[in-house]
Amino acid sequence: MVITDFLERNARLYPRETALVEISPTEDRDHAVTWREASLIESAHPDAPYRREMNWKSFDNRANRLANLLLSRGVKRGTKVAILMMNCIEYLPVYFGILKAGCIAVPMNYRYSSEEIRYCLDLADVEILVFGPEFTERMDEVQGQIPRVRMQFYVGCGGPSYTEELWPLLVYYNAGPPPLEVDESENAAIYFSSGTTGFPKAILHTHRALVHSCVMEQKHHGQTHGDVFLCIPPLYHTGAKMHWFGSLICGGKAVILRGTKPKWILRAVTEEKCSIVWLLVPWAQDILDGIESGAINLNDYYLDRWRLMHIGAQPVPPSLINRWKKIFPHHEYDTNYGLSESLGPGCVHLGVENIRKVGAIGKAGYGWETRIVNDRMEDVAIGCVGELAVKGPGVMVEYYKNPDATRETLKDGWLMTGDMARQDDEGFIYLVDRKKDVIITGGENLYPVEIENYIRRFDAVKDVAVIGLADKRLGEIAAAVVELKDGETATEEDVRAFCEGLPRYKRPRKIILDTVPRNPTGKIEKPLLRQRYNSERLVERETMRLE
Repeated sequence: MVITDFLERNARLYPRETALVEISPTEDRDHAVTWREASLIESAHPDAPYRREMNWKSFDNRANRLANLLLSRGVKRGTKVAILMMNCIEYLPVYFGILKAGCIAVPMNYRYSSEEIRYCLDLADVEILVFGPEFTERMDEVQGQIPRVRMQFYVGCGGPSYTEELWPLLVYYNAGPPPLEVDESENAAIYFSSGTTGFPKAILHTHRALVHSCVMEQKHHGQTHGDVFLCIPPLYHTGAKMHWFGSLICGGKAVILRGTKPKWILRAVTEEKCSIVWLLVPWAQDILDGIESGAINLNDYYLDRWRLMHIGAQPVPPSLINRWKKIFPHHEYDTNYGLSESLGPGCVHLGVENIRKVGAIGKAGYGWETRIVNDRMEDVAIGCVGELAVKGPGVMVEYYKNPDATRETLKDGWLMTGDMARQDDEGFIYLVDRKKDVIITGGENLYPVEIENYIRRFDAVKDVAVIGLADKRLGEIAAAVVELKDGETATEEDVRAFCEGLPRYKRPRKIILDTVPRNPTGKIEKPLLRQRYNSERLVERETMRLE
């Protein structure tokens, strides 16, 4: 079985039922959220404010037409086809059309610069590119630098001269299944690592891994045909797509919301009758802050269908979930841990029945195994910190064209996650920190997540990132970059005084009031902060020396 079989089944069983809804909200001058109804026009510009929807039959037909187009152009099995698009209703039909043609889908981060686009196209050996209007300027800059790319399709109107407009072209191709059988053992997709430690690595996965993600997601969250999933994170990332797979396997509706403001999220839940919402930590914080400050009145919304809120992609502060449950006591809560190398969320899973263990990432997910090991691949004792290793059907095939990194990360079938963790006597796993983020100060290991969770308990704090700064005497010192809630006036001294509740060696030596940058998947961009503030300390030291 391959992932496209689920789409074809839904097209047979639920041909006229809604598969996808896209909502692009705007705000009028009175800050009221609005979106107008619009028909599904093939050439509609994806940035226009509208609500569009697509049924399962149309979804499958579009994917088939794209597959037949690619095959008519002589595309071979295993050809890499990249997708560079913002979240929109066209995204998933493009993805599935690529897979139906026996090609390898290569979703790309919409924040990539032109140089990163060029680099990733080259790294993944991409021959065909599908991109949206938001990327025209960046693609103009790399023309002549991507010789392997031989076809470029444009999703929109009035594309550059070197492209073909995709949707008007598709009407000339058969909407029936392409004359091609794909096996579950074949390669299906290349996803890119987040690139937080340099240029991204290309992560290769099979159809079998994609299918297991569907089954696992439904096992974990019990999606039914009547559930409606609100999808907000970027579809280029494994997290959003693999959680949507729970809707795919049961033929449920999904709503793609192009925006993250709290009022937009709550109105989408209200009007589309959403029952499952996957949030990133910053979005959940913004919703809670808005409610607690009075900026959001819950009486303006109808949220009775909302049954599950789950979070992933980064460590989740227990204080956040405790706040959430006070306001939404009827919500089930879950957290899923994963990484692109494990095909996204779920290799470790808390489970809605384990709310008492908030703070843990859970136990091995459906079909997965876990270990916590030392540098010699020996299991550490219960309660001790080691590196989390996982094994299961979603482990990547390899880092494409990077055998050294593959050997370093895959050891006897175990995927070394690079995350430091510990396990309690019930088998629940707690993240301690990224291996590369551990701060060694005066010979002591400091785990930033522990310090961050403590500082988040300070009422004035919206977000915090603890990083290591170079220090001549101690090697490194811990610095806390603290972002305050809107309207708060706490000082560095106030935060420092709050931190006196920590053991002395864990207290940050430096407090910095600033915004905390996060990437589109919600992860704190610590390399950026380390580079920024280590450079500032170097300037400070040089200035003092000159004086």
